[in-house]
Amino acid sequence: MQVDFAAPQGVIGQMGVDLSATVPALVAAERLADAARAAGVPVIFAGLFTSPATDSPAWRERMARRGGDPDIESDLCRAGQPGSDFYGPRPLEGELVIEKTRYSAFFGADLESRLRARGVDTLVLCGLTTECCVDCTARDAFHRDFHVFVPTDACAAYDADVHEAALKVMGLNFAILTDVGAVAAAWSRAA
Repeated sequence: MQVDFAAPQGVIGQMGVDLSATVPALVAAERLADAARAAGVPVIFAGLFTSPATDSPAWRERMARRGGDPDIESDLCRAGQPGSDFYGPRPLEGELVIEKTRYSAFFGADLESRLRARGVDTLVLCGLTTECCVDCTARDAFHRDFHVFVPTDACAAYDADVHEAALKVMGLNFAILTDVGAVAAAWSRAA
């Protein structure tokens, strides 16, 4: 959850996209991070950090073919710029931050090796947007034999029907759908 995806001053907000659906997800994700910390569960942040050197030619071409401006849309989450700052829940000192250049937190990053080194076999994923970064990361996690849980209230898409469709696909194929309250209760019991 970063400025460019969720804040009015971010790239998506400046494009005129209605960000109202992100507000409850940001609040729920903050509750989820707090519950994890209270239970001693590792909290890991994955953020999109782009640069001209990491821009995908396929992404730029796709934007152009859809009638968009690849120069504007490629400015999404530029490393070192305010748009790449986390928004809503933020990492605390010592928490792992994965810097990714594509939608999945596993693509081109060392997330899997870091999780395996910690003995992690189960992931609880939240973020923006449901059909994009959350879906891509959940698929990649499942394909790497992690157990995947998605608290539906801590994710959002800009359109409710897209959010619901993405959740339905994840629930049918590679994730267990839940909510922040159930996850927090499970962590509390385990702690």
